[in-house]
Amino acid sequence: MILENLMEFYNSHRGGINGALAGVVIAVLILVLGFFKILFIAIFAIAGYYIGKKIHEDKDYIKNFLDRILPPGTYR
Repeated sequence: MILENLMEFYNSHRGGINGALAGVVIAVLILVLGFFKILFIAIFAIAGYYIGKKIHEDKDYIKNFLDRILPPGTYR
């Protein structure tokens, strides 16, 4: 009974609850690790997401990227 009520409450307020939990986790991480360490982790997480998304969309992304920044055929 209590679990059903909690699930109903969560389902009706999912965005607010998830946002509050994310805020608490970020606040605790900043207090424990410091702002610049968290910023460093966030930058690399965003970069990893971006690169992973590009590789998932285009399997030859790395090859094409290296062709743009290096002379063609250098890394083969």
